[in-house]
Amino acid sequence: MTYARNVGLSASEDRLEKLIAERLRPGADKAEIDARIWDLFGEEWAVMFTDLAGFSSGVASFGIIHFLQVIYESQRLLIPRIDADDGILLKVEGDSMLVIFRNVTKAIDCARAMQQACRDYSTTRDAAEQVRLCVGLGFGRVLRIGDRDVYGNQVNAAAKLGEDIARAGEILVTGAVREAAGEGYAFEPIDKVPPGAGAAFRLLG
Repeated sequence: MTYARNVGLSASEDRLEKLIAERLRPGADKAEIDARIWDLFGEEWAVMFTDLAGFSSGVASFGIIHFLQVIYESQRLLIPRIDADDGILLKVEGDSMLVIFRNVTKAIDCARAMQQACRDYSTTRDAAEQVRLCVGLGFGRVLRIGDRDVYGNQVNAAAKLGEDIARAGEILVTGAVREAAGEGYAFEPIDKVPPGAGAAFRLLG
């Protein structure tokens, strides 16, 4: 099973590299190659980026080993919530996670459950050990390359919202997420709109 999975990932990446190489050739029909790439790898996903608030400043104050512990605890808390809402954890980089969901409402519900888990955990912890989560969500057609990565405007916007704009405890979403969410959720617009998002909102409640 593991061997077959690795072959599948390598095949996707190899195909993409060959198409990019074709695109770089003089006189290449870039529009035709782009259409082939989107046909092969284009899929619709909700994209979540998470970040831990105050990580960099905290490392300077408490040391990296302390915050490795905080990262470990955050993953122990959050990954079961991701699994419960059928998310796929594609990547972990430092204190950030990249997760994709087929269903927008599951992505939103998962983000809420993750924030609640962090609040419950942090209630009885000292400030230095609290898990303070920031979440950004995007939704739309993206290029998914195996189970390694995704690319697209909504990916970039979700990353910006989760890693740079959201404060601890917030869930920020693109306009596409708000549109796809339907009724049952309340949002308010925010001033900082990342490129590719069109509009951006804070999830309320």
